[in-house]
Amino acid sequence: MSDSKLILVTGATGYVGGRLVPRLLEAGQRVRCLVRDPARLEGRPWRAQVEVVGGDALDQRLLADAMRGVSIAYYLMHGLQGGKINAERDLFVARNFAAAADEAGIERIIYLGELVDPTANLSPYLRARHETGYLLRYSKVPVTELRAGMIVGSGSVLFEMIRFIAERQPVFICPAWYFSEAQPIGIRDVLSYLIAALHEPESLNRVIELGGPTRLTYADMLLEYARERGLKRRVIRTPFHAPHLSAYWVHMLTPIHWRVVEPLIEGLRARLIVRDDAARKIFPHIQPMDFRTAVRLALNRVQRDNVETSWMDALVTAQGDLKPYRFTVEDGLFVERRQTRLDLPAETIFRAFSGIGGTRGWLYMDWAWALRGWLDKAIGGVGLRRGRRHPDQIRTGESLDFWRVEAVEPNRLLRLRAEMKIPGKAWLEFNSELQEGATLFTVAAYFDPHGLAGFLYWYAMWPFHKFIFDGLTRRIASRARVLAR
Repeated sequence: MSDSKLILVTGATGYVGGRLVPRLLEAGQRVRCLVRDPARLEGRPWRAQVEVVGGDALDQRLLADAMRGVSIAYYLMHGLQGGKINAERDLFVARNFAAAADEAGIERIIYLGELVDPTANLSPYLRARHETGYLLRYSKVPVTELRAGMIVGSGSVLFEMIRFIAERQPVFICPAWYFSEAQPIGIRDVLSYLIAALHEPESLNRVIELGGPTRLTYADMLLEYARERGLKRRVIRTPFHAPHLSAYWVHMLTPIHWRVVEPLIEGLRARLIVRDDAARKIFPHIQPMDFRTAVRLALNRVQRDNVETSWMDALVTAQGDLKPYRFTVEDGLFVERRQTRLDLPAETIFRAFSGIGGTRGWLYMDWAWALRGWLDKAIGGVGLRRGRRHPDQIRTGESLDFWRVEAVEPNRLLRLRAEMKIPGKAWLEFNSELQEGATLFTVAAYFDPHGLAGFLYWYAMWPFHKFIFDGLTRRIASRARVLAR
């Protein structure tokens, strides 16, 4: 259905927003995206088809500019890391957004909230998600609030938790939260509801709860996944809830940081179930798929290396919810460069270094990279297990093991920013540049130390860099020669 109205999508770099935008475009909509760092949308196949406004939603003047000419706005922003400070910030953003939407004359806000039991003792994160909907609904702008339960899809937090735990644990020692009922819903169904709400007048000024057709406990989900994969798994029940300990255990066992998983675990104190059938009445044409089907579709995408977006696209780091950092060369920055000339095309060398990490590994002394990742996990960092979205394709803003892709220039440059716990800021940069009939291949490590600890860390690591980065440079050159053949 074609529509000339302009639609604003917030959270376009996130898991749901990154999948909603291309579907809106396919439906003939005009789309504008509000993101903190426009560079993080580079590499998306739909980037050239949308308007992009860069900046922080904490700035009401920026929101007013972003909403100029907009008819409908999707509110998909929230702080993944939970905690009181992030919850207060989320509510401040919601107030700003509601005021700016009213001033701009927005016709409707569509908010994707959380399926919760409001009578339960909610965590600060879930309480903020619930109160965000309240603040938006009680503004002057009509609001459709969709409350989704646990979302199942390739790259979703829930699916990744289930996948890594079920694959790696033959016996599930389950705290009490494993046995709270929920109604997980497939990402495809969530997107269908979000798009259908655009044209459904009955959804105006309504709270609509979304869930799949079956009620399952988290333990049930693990066992269902195991059956789909042909794995034999056993459940041992314990009476303890232990959300903090559980979050750290998931943190060590999976790629998911404890800051991301803890709000999800805290939410499972209560039953995450649909309590009214408004979704079925208002959107009778949408028939949500069952959990097993959603898992099968997600597995197919993972196995085909066709994961469209991931929970890791959001900026979740060991150093907190940082704004994207721009790289600059400044006094006091430690730099290590390794260079070699190769009689190969620059694009071939780019293919070689842009494919490192993930299941392919780091080509040289993989055990050392794995050890560094494990140590980072042990002190609360992101660790190495996040992997990469696709084994060969890479784009700005996504995660790559314990790095964040800060810049990609096709056939020339890849710059990674460290997200492990370190006393300072660090980057690893690969560059292939044509020069006098050959290609100059450069591997550069940059470090901006923070205080005395930063200096001590650099000099402690420098001897290891000699072996690791020398070997990495040689192996990338070798891989480029193989690719050239």
